[in-house]
Amino acid sequence: MENRLEILKLLADETRLGIINALMEEDSYVEKLASTLGLTPATICYHLKKMEAAGIVGSSRTQFYIIYSLNRDIFDLTLREFIKQDKPVEDPDEKYRREVLSNFFKYGKLTRIPVQQKKREIVLRHIAKDLSAGKDYTEKEVNEVILKYHEDYCTIRREMIGFGIMDRTGGIYRLKE
Repeated sequence: MENRLEILKLLADETRLGIINALMEEDSYVEKLASTLGLTPATICYHLKKMEAAGIVGSSRTQFYIIYSLNRDIFDLTLREFIKQDKPVEDPDEKYRREVLSNFFKYGKLTRIPVQQKKREIVLRHIAKDLSAGKDYTEKEVNEVILKYHEDYCTIRREMIGFGIMDRTGGIYRLKE
């Protein structure tokens, strides 16, 4: 629960507390909450959207209404349990991978091919995610996938083979599992 502070800020509002109290009684829809609390549906919608984004409430669509319900997992915790929850330790390799991808990709396109091998492999494996493992591809199909990211499909295709990300047998390419 990384958004603990956001949840606590959202709870510091009289209207939201009223919505939470109403939803503790029963799951409900916007119009019913509005009439119960004496507020406009627009006000209720505004607060529910914020609460849903923070994970306090969830919604499900029925035939005519969107029904809102509390995330009971949050409200079943004691305040001590809620505050004390340990932050998940971020994997340093995953953090590095995200940094590399954000440095070399802009708007989904590869801006340049990394020189460092470790970074290059991260980029190549990211591009390879568009290919299915175990499926045979023609050279043209592989090129089309790579072209979505970068115009130098020849280099990237060769590098994928060189890094052992994919195999080539004749004119058939296959992503390694």
